[in-house]
Amino acid sequence: MAAATGNVTNQAIQFQNNGHMSSQLYGPNIQCNGSSMTFSPFYMGNDTQPQTEDGYVISENWGFQLSFMVPLDKDGYQQCKDIAKRQEEKMRLDYELVRALKCAELMTKGFAFHPKSEMHILCHDVVPISTLIEDK
Repeated sequence: MAAATGNVTNQAIQFQNNGHMSSQLYGPNIQCNGSSMTFSPFYMGNDTQPQTEDGYVISENWGFQLSFMVPLDKDGYQQCKDIAKRQEEKMRLDYELVRALKCAELMTKGFAFHPKSEMHILCHDVVPISTLIEDK
């Protein structure tokens, strides 16, 4: 009587794309979703050498998935980028105003950065209004 033997190999590749776009965060409550592309390579291999038989079995499974996500509401995306630009301008204005205020405060107390200091450039353009009037 002969015994029957066999092997079964099940392999599966599962990709999960949860539908999220690429997001850029520009500040509090400013998040713009843009287009994105994902590339997901995969490889699965199985090498076996049966114990009772001479031989060698190689099973390979490889490939890739390429996905594109594009926002359909281009007007909403452009509006978000415009809001982000205004947020950037506001942050720049805040920085410059605080810089000018702190430099003026330092000057009124009789202090300044040393001219050879790397920080000297921070206050080099902050001058009293009276000097501007005199220069005319």
